[in-house]
Amino acid sequence: MTIHHVHACLHNACKDAVRWGHISRNPLDAADPPRKKGDGTKEMRTWTKEQLRAFLVTMAGERLSPLCHTIAMTGMRRGEAIGLRWSDVDLEAGRLSVRRALIPIGRDVVVSEPKTTKGRRVIALDPVTVEVLKARAARQLDEQREWDETSVDSGLVFTQENSAALDPESVSRYFRQAVKKALLPPIRLHDLRHTHATLALQAGIHPKVVSERLGHATVSITLDTYSHATPAMQEQAAALIAGLVFAGE
Repeated sequence: MTIHHVHACLHNACKDAVRWGHISRNPLDAADPPRKKGDGTKEMRTWTKEQLRAFLVTMAGERLSPLCHTIAMTGMRRGEAIGLRWSDVDLEAGRLSVRRALIPIGRDVVVSEPKTTKGRRVIALDPVTVEVLKARAARQLDEQREWDETSVDSGLVFTQENSAALDPESVSRYFRQAVKKALLPPIRLHDLRHTHATLALQAGIHPKVVSERLGHATVSITLDTYSHATPAMQEQAAALIAGLVFAGE
């Protein structure tokens, strides 16, 4: 566990203590977080829409295919997807609610609430993802019948065969193996979230909408993080303005 991770965990713990009335203020608010080496960021790698489609096609039928599909098509974080409960999914309305996440702390996996109010959000689902989740629900029922009394009543959408919670690190390892099998450029599981955001911005979706789907605190965070996707937006804007000015000539 890094020093920066310890600081983040303590800050979240004190934040919960304030919310529960145990302390009046968060003492970590006045403490500067430890500096990270370099710029503190990992290299972001994303796939093109063709590469993402190829990956999802290759994974079709795999147990964790619905999980990877959902992350790619919603921009959810790994822990948010693994912690998603059926009670937070409305397939009829085509949407899901992000209310918690399962994150690894040392050797344990704990439930964490969204870091900000924007992190607690509702994400619209496309029709294909709705069908993927319906198929996941049907498969889970079959697995529960097979495991019978040994099945765990976790209420989670993406689980092990006995309905117990998935291990986050095991899911990431599985994803890396799946990428190799698909013969695609290597990316991290978290980069499916980056791919979602990049493709959305390149498609001309308003940054505020993208920011809301990702659960960013501000739109500026979205634009700063995905500045590599904005040149295409600039070119589109230039063409649209020119079209308005010179229409009919």
